[in-house]
Amino acid sequence: MAILSYRLLLGGYFGIMLLLPLWYGWLAPSQLISPQLALLLLGLPLFAPLRGLLHGRRYTVGWSLFLSLLYLTHGCMEAWSNPAARWLALSEVALALCWLAGGIGYIRGTRTDPA
Repeated sequence: MAILSYRLLLGGYFGIMLLLPLWYGWLAPSQLISPQLALLLLGLPLFAPLRGLLHGRRYTVGWSLFLSLLYLTHGCMEAWSNPAARWLALSEVALALCWLAGGIGYIRGTRTDPA
């Protein structure tokens, strides 16, 4: 179960990492701010947990779930306010939910204490 959860976690994480440059750089660039600024503000935080997630560190997985909530909120707000990019925003919501559910499953599946 922990392996499947870990794959779901990484799929959501890397999916968002791939979706954001496609969204803001090519498919539906923002009209309010430059694409470079949007990618900097939304893409840069994704690199903070990269090493810990790749090594399967439970502590990093745990705090990265708070970061996934940022992308979940961003996707919900974009889906609500931008009908032209709604499908991209809902894709971000789905990927953030995969990241969140996979992370919770991974932390629960790798618990060492009998509870």
